[in-house]
Amino acid sequence: MHDEVMARRRAAAQAGFLDDPGTALAALDDPDAYVRIAGLRSADRLDVLDTDRLVTLLTDREPAVRIAALDIAAHRHDPDIVGLLDDPEPAVVEMAAWACGERDSGPRPPTFRLAQLATGHDDPLVREAAVAAIGAIGDELGLPAVLKATTDKPAVRRRAVLALAAFDGPEVDAAWARARTDRDRQVRDAVDELLGPADGA
Repeated sequence: MHDEVMARRRAAAQAGFLDDPGTALAALDDPDAYVRIAGLRSADRLDVLDTDRLVTLLTDREPAVRIAALDIAAHRHDPDIVGLLDDPEPAVVEMAAWACGERDSGPRPPTFRLAQLATGHDDPLVREAAVAAIGAIGDELGLPAVLKATTDKPAVRRRAVLALAAFDGPEVDAAWARARTDRDRQVRDAVDELLGPADGA
């Protein structure tokens, strides 16, 4: 059985390089999650992955498939992916936040939900991804969440410092000034990366 599954995975992965859309699309219905993922990537490579198929994969029972589908959806306008910000799996939420930041957000970006995640989710990786997405979108409604994130764990603080580059104003300047004296070196380095070393440094 293991050999059969591995053979299907290889066939699905190779389909994208062998111009074999039939095998790629058939793999999307395979009982093995990693065959479905390989088929997803091959179908996308061959430009035969339509929106309806992608919607199905975004709601797949396996988190790994939903994550792979978000990786593809991040570079498309459709389908809607905001609902996956409420996925029960933190790794999926993290990927959904990243994907929202990668997309051309249009007139109604999901800033409010991203701000909630950035300040209230239990998983620091989700908070970090949400902060990064807010910075990528650049919506002023998300600035309070980014400012709050500058007091979070080091990795989140560093991401918040980078996200502040999308904003300006005295609150932003004050946050950068605090970050220059942060106890974590990576946070301090992030400010220097954006603004250059402090005068006299």
